[in-house]
Amino acid sequence: MEWKQVPLGPLQTNSYVIYNDQKKALIVDPGGDGDSFVQWLENENMQPQAILLTHAHFDHIGGVEEVRNAFNVPVYVHKNEENWLTDASLNGSGLFPGIEPISANKADEIITKEGPLEVGDFNCQVYETPGHSPGSVSYYFPEDGVIFSGDVIFRGGVGRTDLPGGDENILMDTIHHKMLSLPDETSVANGHGPVTTIGTEKETNPFINGFGW
Repeated sequence: MEWKQVPLGPLQTNSYVIYNDQKKALIVDPGGDGDSFVQWLENENMQPQAILLTHAHFDHIGGVEEVRNAFNVPVYVHKNEENWLTDASLNGSGLFPGIEPISANKADEIITKEGPLEVGDFNCQVYETPGHSPGSVSYYFPEDGVIFSGDVIFRGGVGRTDLPGGDENILMDTIHHKMLSLPDETSVANGHGPVTTIGTEKETNPFINGFGW
C-alpha cells in the first residue's frame, strides 16, 4: 500500500489517496477543488473504491460530490455526523464570512462503531476519535504504520474545539487514550500541515506536554 497527500480546497485541507499496485484507491477527505482533483486522479490512473471521511466539516467535504459522481463510489461517515453533509450550519460552512455554504448528499455508508473495516481491496481499523467534532474517526493501517486522523492532532498542535460539537476535554482524552497508544513510529497523516509521527508529538507537542503526557 502507498499513499499521497493532496492539499485541496480553500483551506488547503490534506486529502489522501491510498492506493495499491493496481491503482485501486481509497480517497480520504476530498476537501475541495473537486473537478481538478478528479482530473488528477484520472491522470494518475487511480481507481477509487470509496471516499472515507474523518469528519464532515466543510473543508473536508467540498469535493465529495465530484469524486463520488465521477467514480460512482460510496461515501463513509460516522453516525454522529451523518446529517452534517447536507447542512451548512452543522458542517461549519455557514459560520464563516466569505465561505460559500457547502453541502453534499447524504453518505452511503454509516460507521457505527470502532473496529475492522474492509473496503474494496483494503482493510483498516476504525478508531472513534471525537473532540474536534463528535463524529470524528481515524483510519489506522497497522501493517503500513500510518493513521489518517483528520483534525485530531497536528505537528505541534491539536484540533480546534470551538466549532459546534467540539469539546477540549474529550479531544485530549482521545489523544491520550487513542493516538498516544499507537507505536511511536506511526505516521500521523493529518488534515492540515505536514505529516508527523506519534513519537515526535509525544516529545515536542506543547499541547500534549502541557497536559502532563
